[in-house]
Amino acid sequence: MDAGLKRDLEDKVRAGERLSREDGIALYESDDLAWLGGLAHEVRTRKNGDVVHFNVNRHLNMTNVCTASCAYCSFQRKPGEKDAYTMRIEEAVRLAKAMEGENLTELHIVNGLHPNLPWRYYPRSLSELKKALPSVSLKAFTATEIHHFETISGMPASEILDELIEAGLESLTGGGAEIFDWEVRQHIVDHRTHWEDWSRIHRLAHEKGLKTPSTMLYGHIEERRHRVDHVLRLRELQDETGGFQVFIPLRYQHDFVDMQDGKVRNKLQARTTMASGAEALKTFAVSRLLFDNVPHVKVFWVMHGLHTTQLALQHGADDMDGSVVEYKITHDADNFGTPNKLTREDLLDLIREAGFRPVERNTRYEAIREYEGPDPLLRETPQAMRV
Repeated sequence: MDAGLKRDLEDKVRAGERLSREDGIALYESDDLAWLGGLAHEVRTRKNGDVVHFNVNRHLNMTNVCTASCAYCSFQRKPGEKDAYTMRIEEAVRLAKAMEGENLTELHIVNGLHPNLPWRYYPRSLSELKKALPSVSLKAFTATEIHHFETISGMPASEILDELIEAGLESLTGGGAEIFDWEVRQHIVDHRTHWEDWSRIHRLAHEKGLKTPSTMLYGHIEERRHRVDHVLRLRELQDETGGFQVFIPLRYQHDFVDMQDGKVRNKLQARTTMASGAEALKTFAVSRLLFDNVPHVKVFWVMHGLHTTQLALQHGADDMDGSVVEYKITHDADNFGTPNKLTREDLLDLIREAGFRPVERNTRYEAIREYEGPDPLLRETPQAMRV
């Protein structure tokens, strides 16, 4: 990058000026990751100090049966496939109750677009889960699922959201975003929820007082300019509603596990390579610098690995997704080497090792408990091995 342009970008960031589309593309083209990460770290520190947020959550996927066959997805199954499943509500409640330990604060629910389940299954499932776990926040359903509910119920999204909120919904999930630009989206998404409906549904949720996450699936067939466009669309919607709590870059995963049964459901991997760790860190840094009106940037450790996750905290991220236990949507794809579970103590150790002070939060990003930061007695320089 030209030294003059680098100084101009530094000056804009430090003056709190909004970066443009051209600025975002220029940042991606920089090969100085240390400089880029340092600039993003300045911004995350200005917004969140030395804190890294986390929560103790669990993921619940009540069905993997889906009408769509999105090119990147290894989770979906068609009716009748051997490993297709759909839980009865009582089964979902029993499974959720088994997850209740360790002071669980959030249940994260995402499903396939089931062709035959009735609309009433969904508000009833939330209602029963809330009865069973009254102190646990229910973060449930993507905008794509809400759009699907419109189809199967004949109701508008506004009424659907009202019923789900009454049943216990506290936040939508951020999924279904992928990459919004149609140049890419037409090749990766096999459902009818695109930017217009995704943004419409999140706008409605924000109008009803819900705070929601936003996401981006990166590192497949998109170009960096598509990532910039994606973030700027979300930034513009955030200017309008103020309803996004967090932005979550999600690293696209190749399909390794399903090759064992002879089925490669991921249709992209023959012409893609997964994003490198350096590209992941660059994506976090540029996203933090561009998305100036969202409070938090989250690194989802399941999709990035533990070491890249810790580095992302130095490149703009200030939030680590929680303890999870089981995350089928990615672990059905990647056999990536991340564990199924991180305990609260695991998260505290990872955050402190990265040099930050852990703060446990709830779904609304309210602090539940603040912890001590890194042990000041631990030296940062290598020490002689004790024999």
